[in-house]
Amino acid sequence: MTAPLHEVHPAGAGRALPDTQQGMRRRNLARVMHTVSADGPLSRAAVASRIKLTRAAVSTLVDELIRAGLLEELGPERPGRVGRPGSALAVSAHGPAGIGAEVGVDHLAVCAVDLRGEVRARAVRHVANRGRAAGPVLAELGALVDQVVAEAGGEGLWPAGLAVAVPGLVARDARTVVRAPNLEWRDTDVGELLATDLPLTVGNEANFGALAELWLGDGTPQDFLHVSAEIGIGAAVVVDGSLLHGTRGFAGELGHVPVQPEGPACACGGRGCLEQYAGEEAVLRAAGLEPGEDRVGLLAERAAAGDEDVRGALRDAGTALGIALTGAVNLLDPRTVVLGGALAGLAPWLLPSLESELDRRTAGPACPVSVSRLGPEGPLLGAAHAVVRAVLDDPASVAQRA
Repeated sequence: MTAPLHEVHPAGAGRALPDTQQGMRRRNLARVMHTVSADGPLSRAAVASRIKLTRAAVSTLVDELIRAGLLEELGPERPGRVGRPGSALAVSAHGPAGIGAEVGVDHLAVCAVDLRGEVRARAVRHVANRGRAAGPVLAELGALVDQVVAEAGGEGLWPAGLAVAVPGLVARDARTVVRAPNLEWRDTDVGELLATDLPLTVGNEANFGALAELWLGDGTPQDFLHVSAEIGIGAAVVVDGSLLHGTRGFAGELGHVPVQPEGPACACGGRGCLEQYAGEEAVLRAAGLEPGEDRVGLLAERAAAGDEDVRGALRDAGTALGIALTGAVNLLDPRTVVLGGALAGLAPWLLPSLESELDRRTAGPACPVSVSRLGPEGPLLGAAHAVVRAVLDDPASVAQRA
């Protein structure tokens, strides 16, 4: 287990369980689920050894999880082991699934992830959402959720909850978008407008992207600064495996850090914000290109072909990113910076000027910069996996809803 999931997952899951016999049972069910999820397939004896419980106690817990459809038996362990072979246990490929959704400026996306972490259903719609009322946008998103839930249902999965990633500030109620400048939303109660009976949580897309990096990244440390970008630029700070939210939950708005105090006006109301220099639309403008559906692909293609206008625009964007990140690195001292979102696809042309700026301005030793392998998929996958992690955290409550 990596991060305290009460911060991000659906209401009701992840609460501290009372120190009673029932609370202890629920904690032990979670320990079994996490162990099999991380290290399975495993026999009952192997699980007992790992979590330091008796085989009899583990067997009782496993039987309960099998009845609930959360674990399944795969048959005898491989031959050649000493003693009577035990039955190998694995997380079920059927049963509960995490439904993740994303509202982007130019797209809507939904996916279903099973307890093994595999994407089992997915739907994407390219649509311009900037300036649209939240009601119609969320109605379209709801239709995509229904489509994905139905497709997942055909594979024996049912939705354990829904997590929605949005490019904006989300209140601590995990339902209300306080402000999303690039969508032009203010004080939007997603829970009220998104017609769903599923346990719901709403979170900032950069936070979900960082959690995806923490859970799914290759060797990502427990302390890092994650930068996620499309049209807007967000960041998330992970300290000791936990998100740093800030007092009101608004930490990480890197895109609205000014890099040129008297620069162009920004949708947030400020001037010279990082987004005006390193956001996708800003880079396209600087390169003299028209926005299209595959903006990152267009920029990468032109840059790879040697287009000096595009390469210059990306160098300048990297410099702006380096200036903004320097303040965060000097203040927070992360172990590494992870470049995610759309920026990951442009890393070959962004990184040289970004790293040069960081090296030149950082007070302490140089902070390494790595590139996320998840790219723009991070927020959507992070949202879905937040629900999956909630199931692993408290399987008893999910079994009761099944």
